[in-house]
Amino acid sequence: MTQNSLYIVIPVHNRRDFTHNCLISLQRQTVQNFQIIVIDDGSKDGTSEMIQKEFPEVILLRGDGNLWWTGATNLGVRYALEHDADYLMTLNDDTIATDSFIEKMLFWAEREPKALLGAFALDTETKKPVYGGSHINWKTASSTHLLDVLKPEEFHGLHEVSHFPGRGLLTPAEVFNMIGLFDAKHFPQAAADYDFTHRACRAGYKIFCNYDAKLLIYPTASGDAQLREKKSMKNYYYHLFGIKGGGNLKRFTIYAFRNCPWKYLVLFLTIGMTRRVCGYLMDWLSETTFPYHKQNNF
Repeated sequence: MTQNSLYIVIPVHNRRDFTHNCLISLQRQTVQNFQIIVIDDGSKDGTSEMIQKEFPEVILLRGDGNLWWTGATNLGVRYALEHDADYLMTLNDDTIATDSFIEKMLFWAEREPKALLGAFALDTETKKPVYGGSHINWKTASSTHLLDVLKPEEFHGLHEVSHFPGRGLLTPAEVFNMIGLFDAKHFPQAAADYDFTHRACRAGYKIFCNYDAKLLIYPTASGDAQLREKKSMKNYYYHLFGIKGGGNLKRFTIYAFRNCPWKYLVLFLTIGMTRRVCGYLMDWLSETTFPYHKQNNF
């Protein structure tokens, strides 16, 4: 792969420490044939100033605070495509790349040059696997997670999946040229990555989780994780209707109509809506009934 043909796109907003640690991890990579683009969407915590001072090699783009994940990511993707990128990687600021992460991604990209490759996610603190891809079942509105079916000795190489999050996703530039960018109109903050990979799959591109490319993550750092961590009626409302809410009903409906096969649409919507409306409340009730629920792993 030629110098600078890989661009890593990182949207950030008011998480200077996360961003700093992520960029440090990229400086430690065993290969360095990539260019980093950070899109700072209106941070007020000195993120841009830190990047300019400590990481002058990073391409810094700026937003006004209204781009959210998808708009900021698309800004970086457009820049990379305009500068003749062959591959693009979308990466979240709350991740830490293991030293051989990029090397392992490029290794498999050479063997599957038209595939989308996702990262094998481990908990930053425990180093235990958190996410290794899944296969969606539209009929039951559920997913089979590969971590539940693979044996530990199989945690290596590529495993095909039906969709993937944008966290550490390596995508050939031709995919963007074929199907377009992430959908910022309908999915400004979440689900744009799942929607994008579904579209890529329908266009004939395979999607894999690369178990050799390990990415450390913070499972509780997402907006919806925080809404679910501190249960309240206000957070329940934001969970169902807020832009960061994992149970956002409007977003789920659009996602279903865009991607679910028509013969399963009614089932998928019914089951999915029920889980989103009731799941938060049931978790809340469980925590109230069993106050040590999380600690004792009930």
